[in-house]
Amino acid sequence: MTDDVAPPDLDESGPLEALIDNIHPPNWRNPVPRSPYHLVVIGAGPAGVTAAREAAELGARVALIESAQIGGVRLNAGCVSSKAVIRSARFYAEMRAAEDCGWQSVGNADAHFPAMMARMQRIRARLSRIASAQRLREAGVDVYFGAARFRGGDLVAVADATLQFGKAIIATGTRPLIPAIPGLAAAGYLTNETVFALRECPRRLLVLGGGPLGCEMAQAYCRIGAQVFIVQEEPMFLPREERDAAQILSDALAKDGVAIHPNTNAVAVRTDGDSKIVDLQCDGDRFSVTVDAILVGVGRAPNIENLRLDTVMVDATADVGITVDDLLRTSNPHIYAAGDVCMADKYTHAAEASARIAVANALFLGRQRVSALAIPCCTYTDPEIAHVGLYLRDMWDRSIPVKTFTVLMHDVDRAVTDGEDEGFVKIHVREGTDRILGASVVASRAGEMINELSLAISAGVGLRQLARVIHTYPTQAQAIKMAADAYNRTRLTPRRKAVIASWLDR
Repeated sequence: MTDDVAPPDLDESGPLEALIDNIHPPNWRNPVPRSPYHLVVIGAGPAGVTAAREAAELGARVALIESAQIGGVRLNAGCVSSKAVIRSARFYAEMRAAEDCGWQSVGNADAHFPAMMARMQRIRARLSRIASAQRLREAGVDVYFGAARFRGGDLVAVADATLQFGKAIIATGTRPLIPAIPGLAAAGYLTNETVFALRECPRRLLVLGGGPLGCEMAQAYCRIGAQVFIVQEEPMFLPREERDAAQILSDALAKDGVAIHPNTNAVAVRTDGDSKIVDLQCDGDRFSVTVDAILVGVGRAPNIENLRLDTVMVDATADVGITVDDLLRTSNPHIYAAGDVCMADKYTHAAEASARIAVANALFLGRQRVSALAIPCCTYTDPEIAHVGLYLRDMWDRSIPVKTFTVLMHDVDRAVTDGEDEGFVKIHVREGTDRILGASVVASRAGEMINELSLAISAGVGLRQLARVIHTYPTQAQAIKMAADAYNRTRLTPRRKAVIASWLDR
């Protein structure tokens, strides 16, 4: 949607050619169907690839259908690409702050944008080998490229073939949701599907949406050198997160130089030559900003419209996606769904976990439930914001008595020595117990730290036992141990102190 985007087939770089050979080989020939398949999987993103591999490893005859590129958003337009860009942007920011670590300032370290994007392409090409079409075929999966459409009963058509299945899993994912803003389509815009194909860094960038994508890209492109505006309808970024976590992020973005407009709506877009003029409205006041590019990150829409779900009696809605029960079963007992197309938690790791559940339940009469999963999440800004389990507001809504143990990162030795002491570890437990109900981490490596707490919740490990875990010193994860120690200190009641004193004085 912008002249600065290079279509993949116009880039003749070696890494891109290798990437295409892995995710959609130009000369690929679909196999002759082995009918009937035990399982047909539609969509080769993280959920689809995981489901196909799991089923094939267990001996099932499996077909995997992909309409575009293997890897889905994770590899081609999301996690991998964004984290590569974020790493480069963080490095530029660290160079500019050299004096903070005792070095003479290196001055303005201008980003070499083409080299940064070339690095991102090399990373994508390297990681695409893991789940390439060839490797999937070697693993026993029949890979079909083409648009899938149900033909009723137990049949699904792709290209010139018709596949018969015993069970099917729909894992078609989502696409960017585009707001109905007058003039936006005519002016042109970027989404997660096009922003990583830019040839040049926009001099001025407007980001619509204060969710994870919007916050991550706003900070990254600002650090690279763009003048960035972020427009958010809500009063605070990341509306699902704890308010103090979102405030820390807001302060961090402002410190980097992002112009923040909360409680603001984009109401119209028009062009003036190569510039885009965006009309904004906040509390009745109307004003405009002029930019070179607009990045849309306001939500996701499910990819279901071309599947002909009505022919197999699968219930779905255009906004939410496919309706499933706790076993990931659709309204058709022979068809399941997994990943973003049916789940509220739209993360790669959640998609993969749901795929394993769908395979177990579809093929092996399993009774595994999505509600039993402890699904962590992380926004990869600087600092990162990660969470697992219930939020504090969820506990209040359910009238769950809760006690919270908080450790500020400026009290953690390694955070101080790293110069990364903004943030906290916050762990919620049920009052009167050590059972962990939820936890939030705001830190430079919160995405790594939250895994320990996710494991604790999944394994039923409480703070009392977590306090016994020896952590290496010094690490930022020591904050988790400090929170567990704080819980243990609450167990030392006056009565227990009296008993201990009596014992010592005997």
